[in-house]
Amino acid sequence: MPSSDLERIAAIADPYQLIRAATERLSAAQQEVTELARLRRRIIQELHAQGISYAQIAEQAGLSRGRIHQIKHTGPAPEGAFLGTGTLTLATPLKREAGNARPVVAMEDVTAAKRLEDLARGFDLAVSLEHVPLGGDIDLNRPNLIVICGPKLSPVMAELYESDPVFEWIKDGAWTLKDRRTGQSYRSGEDSDPPRPVDYAYLGRLARPDGDGSVLVFTGIHPQGTLGVVDLLTSEIATLWGQVGDHRFSTVVAVEYDPATGEPVKAELASPLYRHEDT
Repeated sequence: MPSSDLERIAAIADPYQLIRAATERLSAAQQEVTELARLRRRIIQELHAQGISYAQIAEQAGLSRGRIHQIKHTGPAPEGAFLGTGTLTLATPLKREAGNARPVVAMEDVTAAKRLEDLARGFDLAVSLEHVPLGGDIDLNRPNLIVICGPKLSPVMAELYESDPVFEWIKDGAWTLKDRRTGQSYRSGEDSDPPRPVDYAYLGRLARPDGDGSVLVFTGIHPQGTLGVVDLLTSEIATLWGQVGDHRFSTVVAVEYDPATGEPVKAELASPLYRHEDT
């Protein structure tokens, strides 16, 4: 840690405050080390992908070739940054069910959040869980925020989705997603006649309202789609990271699911993966 931080903490007279401050600074330092290691591994991979040999990278970086190989294959994987860096905040919505005075969280949202948390921790990312409150008023102007919530439960999220330059949510009897560029509409199989065990979900990284960063958001038209997005992220996050990195984007995910359990059987992109700077 910087000497100024060390000196500041060492000068704290109250021993309990000193322990607390030292613990907080150690936690922050460990996160910084993790993200620096992730960044270093990512740059080595990118340079090698450009055709630069490990020997050349080692020479220019002042490291041995063996050390470069070691860095490339150890430490936190770069694609974890698709979710964010440091400590992620993962928000799921509270709902008011008929006949239930207490707000609840849909079981599918709980499951999706737990699986995404497990995925993030596998990339050495810390996760803090919270809820989008009843009424949907959530502060989106925070770093490393992931929100699992659609436009129905939150006017704040509805306004965020409206900022997407490609997709729009349409309520016409049932919710659908529409691609403004192609005119393609995505309607859940549950709302079709006859019903089919297929759902569609939105996945995107959108600009925060204050313009100072982005928010990763996703939700299915129905809960099965939400679970499908997590299934896709678990299996394809490296590919997604390679295509969009930390840029803003949006896409639609098609999810086939077991009608008996609601569990995803197959999840894949149903639309192009639009990078917003290209639209």
